[in-house]
Amino acid sequence: MKRLLLCIALVIPARWVLAQEDSDLQALQLADQFSAQPAAPSNWRAFIEGSVGGAVLRSTDTFQAEQRASLDVRYDDTFAPGWRAVFSDRLDAYNPAQKPFETAINTIRESYLSWQAQTDLLFDLGRINERNGVALGYNPTDYFKNNAVRSAVSVDPNSLKENRQGSVMLRAQKLSDNGSVTLLYSPRLEQTPSYADFNPDLAATNSNNRWLLSYSPKFSNEFNPKLLIFKADQMPTQFGLNLTNLVNDAMVVYLEWSGGRQLSQLAQAEQLLAMPYQNDEAFRNRISTGLTYTTENKLSLTAELEYNGAGLDQQPWNAIAGSPLYGRYRYWLQDIQESPTKRTGFVYASWQDAGINHLDLSAMERVDLVDSSRLSWLEARYHLAHAEFALQWQRNSGSRFSEFGATAQTQIWALVGRFYF
Repeated sequence: MKRLLLCIALVIPARWVLAQEDSDLQALQLADQFSAQPAAPSNWRAFIEGSVGGAVLRSTDTFQAEQRASLDVRYDDTFAPGWRAVFSDRLDAYNPAQKPFETAINTIRESYLSWQAQTDLLFDLGRINERNGVALGYNPTDYFKNNAVRSAVSVDPNSLKENRQGSVMLRAQKLSDNGSVTLLYSPRLEQTPSYADFNPDLAATNSNNRWLLSYSPKFSNEFNPKLLIFKADQMPTQFGLNLTNLVNDAMVVYLEWSGGRQLSQLAQAEQLLAMPYQNDEAFRNRISTGLTYTTENKLSLTAELEYNGAGLDQQPWNAIAGSPLYGRYRYWLQDIQESPTKRTGFVYASWQDAGINHLDLSAMERVDLVDSSRLSWLEARYHLAHAEFALQWQRNSGSRFSEFGATAQTQIWALVGRFYF
Protein backbone atom coordinates (compact mmCIF):
# COMPACT_ATOMS: atom_id res chain seq x y z
CA MET A 1 0.00 0.00 0.00
CA LYS A 2 1.64 3.22 -1.18
CA ARG A 3 -0.84 5.74 0.11
CA LEU A 4 -3.45 6.29 2.74
CA LEU A 5 -6.56 8.09 1.51
CA LEU A 6 -9.04 9.48 3.95
CA CYS A 7 -12.55 10.27 2.82
CA ILE A 8 -14.81 10.92 5.80
CA ALA A 9 -17.95 12.91 6.24
CA LEU A 10 -21.29 11.69 7.33
CA VAL A 11 -23.55 14.42 8.43
CA ILE A 12 -27.25 13.89 8.75
CA PRO A 13 -28.93 17.28 8.87
CA ALA A 14 -31.59 17.87 11.46
CA ARG A 15 -35.08 18.69 10.30
CA TRP A 16 -37.16 21.49 11.54
CA VAL A 17 -40.89 21.05 11.09
CA LEU A 18 -42.87 24.18 11.84
CA ALA A 19 -46.59 24.03 11.57
CA GLN A 20 -48.59 27.11 10.70
CA GLU A 21 -51.47 27.04 13.17
CA ASP A 22 -53.54 29.40 15.19
CA SER A 23 -51.31 32.04 16.80
CA ASP A 24 -52.55 31.14 20.31
CA LEU A 25 -51.27 27.54 19.92
CA GLN A 26 -48.15 28.27 17.88
CA ALA A 27 -45.67 28.25 20.75
CA LEU A 28 -46.93 24.89 22.04
CA GLN A 29 -46.93 23.39 18.56
CA LEU A 30 -43.36 24.55 17.90
CA ALA A 31 -42.23 22.68 21.03
CA ASP A 32 -44.15 19.55 20.03
CA GLN A 33 -43.18 19.53 16.37
CA PHE A 34 -39.47 20.32 16.70
CA SER A 35 -37.40 17.18 16.11
CA ALA A 36 -33.63 17.16 15.84
CA GLN A 37 -32.20 13.87 14.62
CA PRO A 38 -28.80 13.04 16.17
CA ALA A 39 -25.90 12.66 13.78
CA ALA A 40 -25.24 9.04 12.86
CA PRO A 41 -21.89 7.72 14.09
CA SER A 42 -19.26 7.62 11.39
CA ASN A 43 -17.84 4.34 10.11
CA TRP A 44 -14.46 6.07 10.01
CA ARG A 45 -12.20 7.20 12.84
CA ALA A 46 -8.98 8.98 12.03
CA PHE A 47 -6.45 11.20 13.74
CA ILE A 48 -3.05 12.73 13.21
CA GLU A 49 -0.57 12.74 16.05
CA GLY A 50 2.68 14.58 16.65
CA SER A 51 5.31 14.00 19.31
CA VAL A 52 8.35 16.07 20.29
CA GLY A 53 10.83 15.18 22.99
CA GLY A 54 14.01 13.24 23.36
CA ALA A 55 16.06 10.72 25.28
CA VAL A 56 19.14 10.66 27.48
CA LEU A 57 21.54 8.19 25.85
CA ARG A 58 23.13 5.73 28.24
CA SER A 59 26.42 5.44 26.33
CA THR A 60 27.25 9.18 26.27
CA ASP A 61 24.87 10.62 28.90
CA THR A 62 23.79 13.21 26.32
CA PHE A 63 20.34 14.32 25.20
CA GLN A 64 19.09 13.33 21.75
CA ALA A 65 16.06 15.15 20.36
CA GLU A 66 13.35 12.98 18.79
CA GLN A 67 10.18 13.73 16.80
CA ARG A 68 7.37 11.59 15.47
CA ALA A 69 4.40 12.22 13.16
CA SER A 70 1.63 9.64 12.86
CA LEU A 71 -1.55 9.04 10.90
CA ASP A 72 -4.05 6.57 12.37
CA VAL A 73 -7.09 5.33 10.41
CA ARG A 74 -9.88 2.90 11.35
CA TYR A 75 -12.91 1.80 9.35
CA ASP A 76 -15.67 -0.53 10.51
CA ASP A 77 -18.89 -0.85 8.51
CA THR A 78 -21.76 -3.29 8.03
CA PHE A 79 -22.16 -2.76 4.28
CA ALA A 80 -24.77 -5.47 3.62
CA PRO A 81 -27.00 -7.73 5.73
CA GLY A 82 -24.67 -10.11 7.57
CA TRP A 83 -21.49 -8.58 6.07
CA ARG A 84 -18.95 -6.35 7.81
CA ALA A 85 -15.64 -4.82 6.68
CA VAL A 86 -12.87 -3.79 9.09
CA PHE A 87 -9.69 -1.87 8.25
CA SER A 88 -7.17 -0.41 10.70
CA ASP A 89 -3.82 1.13 9.77
CA ARG A 90 -1.15 3.33 11.35
CA LEU A 91 1.71 5.22 9.71
CA ASP A 92 4.58 6.50 11.90
CA ALA A 93 7.43 8.72 10.70
CA TYR A 94 10.38 9.19 13.09
CA ASN A 95 13.26 11.62 13.24
CA PRO A 96 15.82 10.18 13.67
CA ALA A 97 14.64 7.07 11.82
CA GLN A 98 14.00 3.88 13.75
CA LYS A 99 16.52 1.36 12.48
CA PRO A 100 16.34 -0.87 10.47
CA PHE A 101 13.59 1.25 8.85
CA GLU A 102 14.76 4.15 6.67
CA THR A 103 11.99 6.72 7.12
CA ALA A 104 8.40 5.80 7.98
CA ILE A 105 6.83 2.61 9.35
CA ASN A 106 3.39 1.48 8.20
CA THR A 107 1.47 -1.04 10.31
CA ILE A 108 -1.60 -2.83 8.94
CA ARG A 109 -3.30 -3.70 12.20
CA GLU A 110 -6.41 -5.26 10.68
CA SER A 111 -7.99 -5.75 7.27
CA TYR A 112 -10.70 -8.39 7.07
CA LEU A 113 -14.23 -9.31 6.05
CA SER A 114 -16.76 -10.76 8.48
CA TRP A 115 -19.79 -12.85 7.54
CA GLN A 116 -22.60 -13.67 9.96
CA ALA A 117 -23.85 -16.86 8.35
CA GLN A 118 -26.43 -17.35 11.11
CA THR A 119 -27.33 -15.44 14.24
CA ASP A 120 -24.99 -17.73 16.19
CA LEU A 121 -22.29 -18.43 13.57
CA LEU A 122 -19.63 -15.96 12.36
CA PHE A 123 -16.70 -16.22 9.92
CA ASP A 124 -13.81 -13.76 9.56
CA LEU A 125 -11.16 -13.77 6.83
CA GLY A 126 -8.17 -11.46 6.46
CA ARG A 127 -5.59 -9.81 8.67
CA ILE A 128 -6.89 -9.95 12.24
CA ASN A 129 -5.30 -8.74 15.48
CA GLU A 130 -6.13 -11.80 17.60
CA ARG A 131 -5.62 -10.89 21.26
CA ASN A 132 -6.05 -13.36 24.10
CA GLY A 133 -5.43 -13.03 27.82
CA VAL A 134 -6.96 -11.43 30.89
CA ALA A 135 -3.76 -10.09 32.47
CA LEU A 136 -2.62 -6.52 31.87
CA GLY A 137 1.17 -6.56 31.90
CA TYR A 138 2.02 -10.02 30.52
CA ASN A 139 -0.21 -12.40 28.56
CA PRO A 140 1.04 -16.02 28.34
CA THR A 141 -1.95 -16.98 26.14
CA ASP A 142 -1.43 -14.14 23.65
CA TYR A 143 -0.06 -16.59 21.09
CA PHE A 144 -0.14 -14.16 18.16
CA LYS A 145 2.02 -11.41 19.66
CA ASN A 146 5.33 -12.73 18.26
CA ASN A 147 6.89 -10.27 15.78
CA ALA A 148 3.62 -8.33 15.65
CA VAL A 149 4.89 -4.94 16.93
CA ARG A 150 6.35 -3.04 13.98
CA SER A 151 6.42 0.42 15.58
CA ALA A 152 6.36 0.78 19.38
CA VAL A 153 5.11 4.30 20.10
CA SER A 154 4.71 3.61 23.85
CA VAL A 155 5.66 1.00 26.46
CA ASP A 156 2.11 1.10 27.80
CA PRO A 157 0.89 -2.52 27.43
CA ASN A 158 -2.47 -1.29 26.10
CA SER A 159 -0.68 0.48 23.24
CA LEU A 160 1.51 -2.53 22.46
CA LYS A 161 -1.54 -4.80 22.16
CA GLU A 162 -3.50 -2.31 20.05
CA ASN A 163 -0.85 -0.95 17.68
CA ARG A 164 0.52 -4.15 16.19
CA GLN A 165 0.15 -6.15 13.01
CA GLY A 166 -2.60 -8.67 12.75
CA SER A 167 -2.04 -12.15 11.33
CA VAL A 168 -3.73 -13.38 8.16
CA MET A 169 -6.22 -16.03 9.27
CA LEU A 170 -9.60 -17.64 8.86
CA ARG A 171 -11.62 -17.48 12.08
CA ALA A 172 -14.95 -19.12 12.92
CA GLN A 173 -17.00 -18.50 16.05
CA LYS A 174 -20.03 -20.42 17.30
CA LEU A 175 -22.21 -18.80 19.96
CA SER A 176 -24.70 -20.44 22.29
CA ASP A 177 -26.45 -19.86 25.60
CA ASN A 178 -23.76 -22.00 27.23
CA GLY A 179 -20.80 -20.05 25.89
CA SER A 180 -18.77 -19.72 22.70
CA VAL A 181 -16.26 -21.74 20.67
CA THR A 182 -13.65 -20.15 18.40
CA LEU A 183 -11.48 -21.97 15.86
CA LEU A 184 -8.90 -20.22 13.71
CA TYR A 185 -6.20 -21.15 11.22
CA SER A 186 -3.33 -18.85 10.29
CA PRO A 187 -1.29 -20.19 7.33
CA ARG A 188 2.35 -19.88 6.41
CA LEU A 189 2.62 -17.23 3.67
CA GLU A 190 6.11 -15.72 3.65
CA GLN A 191 9.58 -16.45 5.07
CA THR A 192 11.67 -13.37 4.22
CA PRO A 193 11.20 -10.41 6.59
CA SER A 194 10.88 -6.92 5.09
CA TYR A 195 11.70 -3.53 6.58
CA ALA A 196 10.35 -1.54 3.64
CA ASP A 197 8.14 1.29 4.87
CA PHE A 198 4.86 0.10 3.37
CA ASN A 199 5.52 -3.62 3.06
CA PRO A 200 2.82 -5.73 4.79
CA ASP A 201 5.66 -7.93 6.12
CA LEU A 202 3.73 -11.19 6.07
CA ALA A 203 6.88 -13.02 7.14
CA ALA A 204 6.61 -11.37 10.55
CA THR A 205 3.12 -12.67 11.26
CA ASN A 206 2.66 -15.62 8.89
CA SER A 207 5.97 -17.47 8.77
CA ASN A 208 4.44 -20.81 9.86
CA ASN A 209 1.11 -22.59 10.13
CA ARG A 210 -0.81 -22.05 13.37
CA TRP A 211 -4.08 -23.32 14.84
CA LEU A 212 -6.00 -22.06 17.86
CA LEU A 213 -9.11 -23.53 19.49
CA SER A 214 -10.73 -21.73 22.41
CA TYR A 215 -13.83 -22.39 24.47
CA SER A 216 -15.47 -19.88 26.79
CA PRO A 217 -18.18 -21.55 28.91
CA LYS A 218 -20.75 -19.30 30.54
CA PHE A 219 -21.07 -19.94 34.26
CA SER A 220 -22.02 -16.57 35.76
CA ASN A 221 -21.43 -12.86 35.43
CA GLU A 222 -18.83 -13.03 38.20
CA PHE A 223 -16.75 -16.03 37.08
CA ASN A 224 -15.44 -16.22 33.50
CA PRO A 225 -13.07 -19.00 32.33
CA LYS A 226 -11.55 -19.59 28.90
CA LEU A 227 -9.74 -22.70 27.68
CA LEU A 228 -7.28 -22.61 24.77
CA ILE A 229 -5.32 -25.11 22.67
CA PHE A 230 -2.60 -23.73 20.39
CA LYS A 231 -0.45 -25.53 17.81
CA ALA A 232 2.27 -24.15 15.53
CA ASP A 233 4.66 -25.83 13.12
CA GLN A 234 7.74 -27.36 14.76
CA MET A 235 6.36 -26.67 18.22
CA PRO A 236 4.53 -29.00 20.63
CA THR A 237 0.91 -28.22 21.48
CA GLN A 238 0.44 -25.50 24.09
CA PHE A 239 -2.52 -25.31 26.48
CA GLY A 240 -3.94 -22.14 27.98
CA LEU A 241 -6.36 -21.07 30.69
CA ASN A 242 -7.86 -17.65 31.53
CA LEU A 243 -9.80 -17.11 34.75
CA THR A 244 -11.41 -13.94 36.08
CA ASN A 245 -13.55 -13.59 39.18
CA LEU A 246 -15.45 -10.52 40.34
CA VAL A 247 -14.84 -10.50 44.10
CA ASN A 248 -17.04 -7.47 44.71
CA ASP A 249 -18.09 -4.29 42.94
CA ALA A 250 -14.55 -2.90 43.26
CA MET A 251 -12.18 -5.86 42.85
CA VAL A 252 -11.41 -8.38 40.11
CA VAL A 253 -8.85 -11.17 40.50
CA TYR A 254 -7.43 -13.01 37.50
CA LEU A 255 -5.15 -15.87 36.50
CA GLU A 256 -3.66 -16.54 33.09
CA TRP A 257 -1.65 -19.70 32.37
CA SER A 258 -0.04 -21.35 29.38
CA GLY A 259 1.88 -24.59 29.45
CA GLY A 260 3.42 -27.17 27.14
CA ARG A 261 6.67 -28.81 26.15
CA GLN A 262 9.26 -26.49 24.63
CA LEU A 263 12.92 -25.51 24.68
CA SER A 264 14.16 -22.78 26.97
CA GLN A 265 14.24 -19.33 25.38
CA LEU A 266 18.05 -19.37 25.33
CA ALA A 267 18.09 -22.69 23.43
CA GLN A 268 15.44 -21.37 21.02
CA ALA A 269 17.54 -18.28 20.33
CA GLU A 270 20.66 -20.36 19.73
CA GLN A 271 18.71 -22.64 17.41
CA LEU A 272 17.38 -19.70 15.36
CA LEU A 273 20.89 -18.26 15.10
CA ALA A 274 22.22 -21.62 13.86
CA MET A 275 24.43 -21.88 16.95
CA PRO A 276 25.12 -25.04 18.96
CA TYR A 277 22.38 -25.46 21.54
CA GLN A 278 21.36 -27.82 24.31
CA ASN A 279 18.15 -29.76 23.71
CA ASP A 280 16.54 -28.94 27.06
CA GLU A 281 12.93 -29.47 25.98
CA ALA A 282 10.62 -29.86 28.98
CA PHE A 283 7.11 -28.97 30.08
CA ARG A 284 7.28 -25.25 30.87
CA ASN A 285 4.70 -22.97 32.46
CA ARG A 286 3.99 -19.31 31.94
CA ILE A 287 1.76 -17.60 34.52
CA SER A 288 0.41 -14.11 35.11
CA THR A 289 -1.82 -13.48 38.11
CA GLY A 290 -3.03 -10.38 39.87
CA LEU A 291 -5.92 -8.18 40.88
CA THR A 292 -7.47 -4.88 39.86
CA TYR A 293 -9.12 -2.58 42.39
CA THR A 294 -11.24 0.39 41.29
CA THR A 295 -12.32 3.19 43.61
CA GLU A 296 -15.45 5.32 43.39
CA ASN A 297 -13.46 8.29 42.07
CA LYS A 298 -12.30 6.34 38.96
CA LEU A 299 -8.87 5.32 40.25
CA SER A 300 -7.90 1.84 39.07
CA LEU A 301 -4.94 -0.06 40.57
CA THR A 302 -3.49 -3.32 39.19
CA ALA A 303 -0.81 -5.47 40.82
CA GLU A 304 0.53 -8.48 38.92
CA LEU A 305 3.10 -11.26 39.36
CA GLU A 306 4.52 -12.81 36.20
CA TYR A 307 6.40 -16.07 35.69
CA ASN A 308 8.09 -17.15 32.46
CA GLY A 309 9.23 -20.76 32.79
CA ALA A 310 11.26 -20.56 29.56
CA GLY A 311 13.30 -17.58 30.83
CA LEU A 312 16.59 -17.56 32.72
CA ASP A 313 17.37 -17.69 36.40
CA GLN A 314 20.04 -15.41 37.84
CA GLN A 315 23.05 -17.68 37.29
CA PRO A 316 22.58 -18.41 33.55
CA TRP A 317 21.44 -14.79 32.98
CA ASN A 318 24.69 -13.54 34.55
CA ALA A 319 26.69 -16.14 32.62
CA ILE A 320 25.82 -14.73 29.18
CA ALA A 321 26.20 -11.05 30.20
CA GLY A 322 28.52 -9.24 27.81
CA SER A 323 28.84 -12.17 25.40
CA PRO A 324 27.85 -11.99 21.68
CA LEU A 325 24.88 -14.22 22.48
CA TYR A 326 23.62 -11.72 25.07
CA GLY A 327 22.78 -9.02 22.51
CA ARG A 328 21.21 -11.44 20.06
CA TYR A 329 19.15 -13.03 22.82
CA ARG A 330 17.81 -9.63 23.94
CA TYR A 331 17.04 -8.53 20.36
CA TRP A 332 15.06 -11.70 19.63
CA LEU A 333 13.08 -11.38 22.88
CA GLN A 334 12.01 -7.86 21.95
CA ASP A 335 10.47 -9.30 18.77
CA ILE A 336 8.55 -12.06 20.57
CA GLN A 337 7.67 -9.78 23.55
CA GLU A 338 8.98 -12.06 26.29
CA SER A 339 11.05 -11.33 29.38
CA PRO A 340 14.65 -12.67 29.37
CA THR A 341 14.30 -13.88 32.96
CA LYS A 342 11.78 -15.98 34.85
CA ARG A 343 10.12 -13.59 37.31
CA THR A 344 8.70 -10.07 36.98
CA GLY A 345 6.55 -7.77 39.11
CA PHE A 346 4.15 -5.30 37.50
CA VAL A 347 2.07 -2.42 38.90
CA TYR A 348 -0.24 -0.19 36.90
CA ALA A 349 -2.43 2.73 38.01
CA SER A 350 -4.86 4.84 35.99
CA TRP A 351 -7.03 7.70 37.21
CA GLN A 352 -9.76 9.20 35.02
CA ASP A 353 -10.77 12.81 35.71
CA ALA A 354 -7.89 13.07 38.17
CA GLY A 355 -9.09 16.04 40.18
CA ILE A 356 -9.85 17.90 36.93
CA ASN A 357 -12.45 16.87 34.37
CA HIS A 358 -10.94 15.31 31.23
CA LEU A 359 -7.49 14.87 32.82
CA ASP A 360 -6.27 11.26 32.99
CA LEU A 361 -3.16 10.12 34.83
CA SER A 362 -1.40 6.78 34.30
CA ALA A 363 1.64 5.21 35.94
CA MET A 364 3.45 1.91 35.44
CA GLU A 365 6.32 0.14 37.20
CA ARG A 366 7.84 -3.09 35.91
CA VAL A 367 10.51 -4.80 38.03
CA ASP A 368 12.65 -7.74 36.94
CA LEU A 369 12.72 -9.84 40.11
CA VAL A 370 15.85 -11.73 38.95
CA ASP A 371 18.22 -8.82 38.24
CA SER A 372 16.30 -6.02 40.09
CA SER A 373 16.22 -3.67 37.11
CA ARG A 374 13.21 -1.37 36.63
CA LEU A 375 11.11 0.32 33.98
CA SER A 376 9.09 3.32 35.20
CA TRP A 377 6.54 5.17 33.07
CA LEU A 378 4.21 8.13 33.72
CA GLU A 379 1.62 9.88 31.55
CA ALA A 380 -0.70 12.85 31.99
CA ARG A 381 -3.32 13.15 29.21
CA TYR A 382 -5.91 15.91 28.76
CA HIS A 383 -8.93 15.34 26.50
CA LEU A 384 -10.76 17.97 24.46
CA ALA A 385 -13.72 17.47 22.12
CA HIS A 386 -11.56 16.73 19.08
CA ALA A 387 -8.02 16.67 20.47
CA GLU A 388 -5.81 15.19 23.19
CA PHE A 389 -2.53 16.35 24.70
CA ALA A 390 -0.18 14.17 26.72
CA LEU A 391 3.11 14.45 28.58
CA GLN A 392 5.02 11.16 28.96
CA TRP A 393 8.14 10.16 30.88
CA GLN A 394 10.02 6.87 30.99
CA ARG A 395 13.03 5.73 33.02
CA ASN A 396 15.08 2.54 32.58
CA SER A 397 17.34 1.69 35.51
CA GLY A 398 19.51 -1.22 36.60
CA SER A 399 22.98 -2.71 36.38
CA ARG A 400 24.90 -2.73 33.11
CA PHE A 401 23.71 -6.06 31.71
CA SER A 402 20.30 -6.22 33.39
CA GLU A 403 17.01 -6.29 31.47
CA PHE A 404 16.30 -2.55 31.72
CA GLY A 405 19.79 -1.32 32.66
CA ALA A 406 21.14 -2.33 29.25
CA THR A 407 18.67 -0.28 27.20
CA ALA A 408 20.06 2.48 24.98
CA GLN A 409 18.20 5.27 26.84
CA THR A 410 18.11 6.01 30.56
CA GLN A 411 15.21 8.47 30.29
CA ILE A 412 12.70 9.42 27.60
CA TRP A 413 10.44 12.49 27.46
CA ALA A 414 7.64 13.19 24.99
CA LEU A 415 4.98 15.84 24.50
CA VAL A 416 2.18 14.40 22.34
CA GLY A 417 -0.67 16.12 20.50
CA ARG A 418 -3.50 14.19 18.84
CA PHE A 419 -6.13 15.72 16.57
CA TYR A 420 -9.21 13.81 15.40
CA PHE A 421 -10.74 14.32 11.96
